[in-house]
Amino acid sequence: MLLGRKVESGEFEAVAVPHLNDLYRTAVRLVRDRTEAQDLVQQVYMQAWRAFHRFEPGTNCRAWLFKILINEVSHYRRRWFNTKTVSEGEQSLEETLAFEPSVPEHLQDEDVLAALDEIPREFREVILLADVQEFSYKEIAEMLGVPPGTVMSRLSRGRKQLRVRLAEYANANGVGRKTPEENSYEYTEP
Repeated sequence: MLLGRKVESGEFEAVAVPHLNDLYRTAVRLVRDRTEAQDLVQQVYMQAWRAFHRFEPGTNCRAWLFKILINEVSHYRRRWFNTKTVSEGEQSLEETLAFEPSVPEHLQDEDVLAALDEIPREFREVILLADVQEFSYKEIAEMLGVPPGTVMSRLSRGRKQLRVRLAEYANANGVGRKTPEENSYEYTEP
């Protein structure tokens, strides 16, 4: 018994293991390395098991595990990279443009994932947590340790960057382009 609550492995498995695949997919997208992602998810489950006596049954285990994952990814980055973060006030040329290209309809999942990998990590994290894992702004803010307004700003800016990259990719590969014949208007008598 740990701190007044007996921890059963069956209870842990029932609430935590169903989220394994989602955690792994998100970890792969965040660190861009399958082996490192496996190690990170293993660390998440080790930490979750150790702290499971503090987990309140009936609360959102998925959000709890993702918060641990985000912390593990942060530790991973601190250990292995000298990351340069974009300050909140900085904007790239792309972000100041008024034109937002539409996303073509005939892109493959691989194209979207490749475009997602090209945007800065702080935006990629929020997009993955909000649009893929469907966490609320409040939950994401708690996971990342930032205000909800920052989450909304990063999500908006990240989506915009993703749209630009997807449009660039599509145009470069001829997706969504019409032939001159398709663009011309042909008048026919009624």
